[in-house]
Amino acid sequence: MDENVESICELGLSELKKAEGPVGLERWYAAYLAKKGAIPSLLSKMRDLKPEERGAYGQAVNKAKEALSEAYAKKKALLEEEGLAKRLEAESIDITLPGKSAGLGHENPFRVIVDEVTDIFLDMGYEVVSGRDVEDDLYNFELLNVPKDHPARDMQDTFYLKGGRLLRTQTSAAQAHVMKERGGKTPIKMISPGKTYRRDDDDMTHSHQFAQIEGLLVDHNVSLANLKATLELFARKMFGQKREIRLRSSYFPFTEPSVEVDVSCFNCQGTGCAMCKGSGWIEILGAGMVNPKVLKMCGYDPEEWSGFAFGVGVERVAMLRYGIDDIRRFYQNDYRFLSPFKAK
Repeated sequence: MDENVESICELGLSELKKAEGPVGLERWYAAYLAKKGAIPSLLSKMRDLKPEERGAYGQAVNKAKEALSEAYAKKKALLEEEGLAKRLEAESIDITLPGKSAGLGHENPFRVIVDEVTDIFLDMGYEVVSGRDVEDDLYNFELLNVPKDHPARDMQDTFYLKGGRLLRTQTSAAQAHVMKERGGKTPIKMISPGKTYRRDDDDMTHSHQFAQIEGLLVDHNVSLANLKATLELFARKMFGQKREIRLRSSYFPFTEPSVEVDVSCFNCQGTGCAMCKGSGWIEILGAGMVNPKVLKMCGYDPEEWSGFAFGVGVERVAMLRYGIDDIRRFYQNDYRFLSPFKAK
């Protein structure tokens, strides 16, 4: 190696040992290996040498550069390791201290009821179908046997939108969609949970927005006895194994015959109390056999197919089970109201 190059290399290695910390190391790098450092400066002198001297000189400079670069890399790695060790020592954590557990939120009883009812019918082999909040008049009314001049429309004060569309007043619209999609060729066993909307003045028992879980079963040889057995099983799973149900004649354009369904009071066990108004029974849902007109309009031959439908009011069930006195509480996100309902 050229004597001048060798001396610069030895000096660089000596000063590198004295460099302290990242700042000192970078100052050394700037002095020896950076663009304007000692080693690049040596390479710039090659143009002053004779051609026959340049080869040996260049090899000497490259050798010195490799030695200094290798020493720099080792020194840098050592300093980084020492720095990490110091930080770990300064930031050490006593793992024997008790941790801080993250508190779980509180589940709205509205969601509790939706999940429970859904699970009950899933266990019975029903599928869950999501409907549409914005519907066509055809699916919300006409295919459900509620033509434009039908008096039943007066029972459902509707939010109408442009283009003949509306906010659905019942989740039964999802049933009409499924029947039309199946084309009268396959059985149906479904529930449709979702929000519904009606023009109503909000008070303790009424809301312009509320939820339903409506069910539909269409198959061969379906009878009212099948409906009663299904709802009896639902009532016992939802309100307790000792519950009984009774069917009272009613009217819905979608079903014929139609019934109101009562469950024996789970507060007084049917003996009579304030909750059941002394009757021993609480109304929980409406149901009935699917009207043959509806089956026909939706593509099912009523001579071959039959079925039943039912609808559960989510807020009503939650209010009955938990003794909630105001339907508006479900939508206010009040911590005092939600706190008893721990998330799963």
